[in-house]
Amino acid sequence: MKKTFEKVYMGIILVFMYLPIVTMIILSFNTSKSRAKWGGFTFDWYLNLASDSEIINAFANTLIIALISTLVATVIGTVTCVAMMGLHKKSRSLIMGVTNIPMINADIVTGISLMLLFRFLHFNAGFVTVLIAHITFNIPYVMLSVMPRMKTINPSVYEAALDLGAQPFFAFRKTVLPDLMPAVIAGAMMAFTMSLDDFIITYFTKGSGFDTLSTKIYSEVKRGIQPEIYALSAIIFIIVIVLMVSSRQIRARNSVAASKKEVSYANRKKLNKKTVLVLAVASAVIAVVGITFGGVFKTEDNQVYVYNWGEYIDPEVIEMFEEETGIEVVYDEFESNEIMYAKIASDNSAYDVICPSDYMISRMMQEGMLQELDWDELNYASENIDPKYLATAASFDEGNKYAVPNFCGTIGILYNKTLVDEPVTSWDILWDEKYAGQILMQDSVRDAFMVALARRGYSFNTTDETELNEAAEDLIAQKPLVQAYVIDQVRDKMIGGEAALGVIYSGEALYTQRENTDLEYVVPEEGSNVWLDGWCITRDARHSENALKWINFMCREDIALMNFEYVTYTTPNLKAQELIEDEMIKNSTVAFPDEETLSRCEVFTYLGQDADALYNELWKKIKAAD
Repeated sequence: MKKTFEKVYMGIILVFMYLPIVTMIILSFNTSKSRAKWGGFTFDWYLNLASDSEIINAFANTLIIALISTLVATVIGTVTCVAMMGLHKKSRSLIMGVTNIPMINADIVTGISLMLLFRFLHFNAGFVTVLIAHITFNIPYVMLSVMPRMKTINPSVYEAALDLGAQPFFAFRKTVLPDLMPAVIAGAMMAFTMSLDDFIITYFTKGSGFDTLSTKIYSEVKRGIQPEIYALSAIIFIIVIVLMVSSRQIRARNSVAASKKEVSYANRKKLNKKTVLVLAVASAVIAVVGITFGGVFKTEDNQVYVYNWGEYIDPEVIEMFEEETGIEVVYDEFESNEIMYAKIASDNSAYDVICPSDYMISRMMQEGMLQELDWDELNYASENIDPKYLATAASFDEGNKYAVPNFCGTIGILYNKTLVDEPVTSWDILWDEKYAGQILMQDSVRDAFMVALARRGYSFNTTDETELNEAAEDLIAQKPLVQAYVIDQVRDKMIGGEAALGVIYSGEALYTQRENTDLEYVVPEEGSNVWLDGWCITRDARHSENALKWINFMCREDIALMNFEYVTYTTPNLKAQELIEDEMIKNSTVAFPDEETLSRCEVFTYLGQDADALYNELWKKIKAAD
């Protein structure tokens, strides 16, 4: 009975641990992009993955980082273990305790500590900083494998070799290293595996334009999980499993060799040479792949570093810019203004061009993080941008000195006409108990408070504590009716009919209506937020001239049209609007709100640190409420 219970208990644990991974692997062969529908078996996502240059680049970076960090960490860790055998037992214990700290310490603490150290030393974040970080946390894993084996080696053989006239290194290589080699290889494989798997430390130490597989997957997931990510994750899982099993087998072989004294040094050396040869060939292949595709050793002066929202540009546009200008684009994406701000605040020269929203532009202007634009170099922007959107931008950027409008839109209610049987004209419907469990709210402080403040007729930029407390109480009262606080998932859930009402951005609403004709978008009569994202150049941009060329290129009518058709958010480019062929979209009040709608809307502005702190404190209270 006891054994049966143990087996069942272990089975349950294994199911919880590996069922999600098995599900992911199965989905990587699913023809349908939907996670809830099986569309048939396919290898297409793996083929798409193989043709994705960004994924291949990240994969090559991952391999070369893992290889170099493993080699360096293995040498340092092995030499340290050998040297420690000459120390007193207490000294060895102390050193092992210190070296094990990176292994037992929380990764986020290690990552932040290394990030601060690199900034203090004025290191440019990128390949070198990630490599140093990986060497740092890999050394303890090598020592953990090598040290126990080192303790079992009889030093008499080494001393006898010295007595017979052998040089120290020759004696070590012929007497100690053959016994030590299985443990060294096992430690190296463990280090290589940990390097492949690491995300947190890499995330904090990588620079702009540099990604490993883990950070690339993270950035892709933020934009919505695509089937290619399932395929990539499945490949990584298989690689890690193979390496872990191989490492275990080598350790087991090491233990057998240690227990069988009759095994000769010659036989052990023969085994080691074969293993080393295989690893050497694998290392050479990894090096070639890393150097060829990773580009970590390539340097290029004619570049522009761009930091933009996820899925906020047609990828073909980047290729066109590079072909027409000869400027290499290093392109990264962020998921929120706050993440972008933190990145630029920590290193203002990390990117040349950024695309923050209205209130964040205002904040960065006040804090001196942006440089004024040279409009003489922005002829397309001067000719094509709608004056009314320049006027909107001037409400937070007086004189349009720091930002060129890129995309804009409103926030409203998206509702399913088959689930909502009444006219939707007010934000009040989001508090209607009839729709309990069918309401989606934005997981955003300003957007959520905007809804509650609009209901009461208050300004969306209020800093009045009484008004904000009233809005917070309303949101707390609404919370039992809310299905989820989400951002990008509003689109997918509404398309799939999983909710009746959702707060959404107008561009997302336009996309959902293409996919589900039962969906309707409205800006409530109390008013809403009209937002604007603009191209800006950072104060310490390293490629300011190229940054101006980028912004001007984005304002060319054909390019603006391509981006509009890809993103579906409102383009402020008048000439691009004229080129739209689909009359339904061209005349859509969702894509291009009329004057009456805009007159009811208000732009977010930066409220200052004290007001931000108050908003965030109340938001925490709302999220923590039952």
